[in-house]
Amino acid sequence: MVFSGLDKFQRQLEEAQKALASLDGDLTTVQFNPNDPGSIEAAIQKVEQTIDERVGQYADNPFVAPLIVQSKEHFREAIIQKAAASRLGASDKENADE
Repeated sequence: MVFSGLDKFQRQLEEAQKALASLDGDLTTVQFNPNDPGSIEAAIQKVEQTIDERVGQYADNPFVAPLIVQSKEHFREAIIQKAAASRLGASDKENADE
């Protein structure tokens, strides 16, 4: 029995390992004004650009491509949630001061 395509599969797995290692640890630091949608979007874009810079070369890899999409969505949601929490915290503080 002969298996073909094993080299390609092994290469894809090696690329996936490299991509995962590239995303491990501190990715980037962003600052944004939670009351400014443009600032929030700029922070999201910075994170997405950093992801593309680190693993974009593997975007055609079937194991890495979904990871890129999921990572971007994860960080987008985290930034949006942090901004919302910050706005709510500021609103709660203002109400307590009244």
